[in-house]
Amino acid sequence: MVEQRNRSLKKNMRKISKVEIKYAQIICLCSNKTRLKLYRKLASLMANRFSLMDGLDMLYQGVSDNGKNPYEPMAIAITSWMKTLQNGLTFADALNGWAPSRERLMLSTGDVSNLESALHNLIKVTEGSTKMIRPIVGAIAYPAFLTMMSVLILYAIGVYMVPPMLEAAPDTRWTGIAADLVGVSEWIQKYWFVAFAALPVAMITIYLTIGIWVGQTRVVFDRFPPWSLYKIFAGISWLLAMAALIKGGTPVSSAMSALRRDANKYLKERIDKSLKYINNGDNLGVALYKTKLEFPDKEIISDLSVYSELDNFEEAIDNLANEWLDESVYMIEQKASVLNMVALLSIGGVIAWAVMGVFDMQDQITNSMGK
Repeated sequence: MVEQRNRSLKKNMRKISKVEIKYAQIICLCSNKTRLKLYRKLASLMANRFSLMDGLDMLYQGVSDNGKNPYEPMAIAITSWMKTLQNGLTFADALNGWAPSRERLMLSTGDVSNLESALHNLIKVTEGSTKMIRPIVGAIAYPAFLTMMSVLILYAIGVYMVPPMLEAAPDTRWTGIAADLVGVSEWIQKYWFVAFAALPVAMITIYLTIGIWVGQTRVVFDRFPPWSLYKIFAGISWLLAMAALIKGGTPVSSAMSALRRDANKYLKERIDKSLKYINNGDNLGVALYKTKLEFPDKEIISDLSVYSELDNFEEAIDNLANEWLDESVYMIEQKASVLNMVALLSIGGVIAWAVMGVFDMQDQITNSMGK
């Protein structure tokens, strides 16, 4: 059976072109749900005493419809993984180019000890991080939409409603809200591109810099949205990965160093400063406290300072990560509700101010004509 499988793999890989392999890699990298399904099935097969190669072979038969569709992207992926394993490399090595580096890092601890457990940890970490994305997107998207609606309303009033009223009473000396509305109208007619581009430019700037902006000033901004939302996401992702690695038998300093390799500048700063204190003998919680970066969270730092001294630290940090995940999702949803309410009230205020301005202009036009 093994020889037959080897011949089949060589035959399939000869038929698959480099372009098809590259396309399959792109599809595999972008298909998080599909990869997680494969990991889950593979872990289940290994739990039922299938070897890694036999498990992958079973998955290949399912994905390729018993070999009838060998050019399916995931079928190509599994074929490539099996070939790499045949060459004596690990499953983490086999995923090089097919999965994000963090997933390969998480699985590298399981190749020697327990791949099945490593797969389950990987699934938990990935699903936990993904669980955070939807409420974060909701917390940002709806307020941004309402802000753009406010700009559009001001533009419509300033360009299409105010100018005819100005022409109807060219000599009127505007006062109060009417004067403010006229000023906004003149500005938005002249600088409409600034009004419409301001929010998209700000959001793009924040998106491009949120993972690389470091220093004590960033610590202050991390207390306010959207930076506070990113801090929560980065913190829970880091803590889940740390818990999985430590539970897999990786020492704290080694786990921190491993996660550093896949980290952006924001997370690297926090890991590097923590590692300096950890290498000097401090536990994880104390090290995080001494960095004065308030990462991942003041309460979590306090908990880690206590749990790091316990004999069952592996279980404690795992439970802490799972509890904080649930709390963080709830906290983000609460912040999203507040942001949405503020945005809704803001657009309501803009509309009310604009309507009052229009009525005030009408009153002043009527009064000027009466004179």
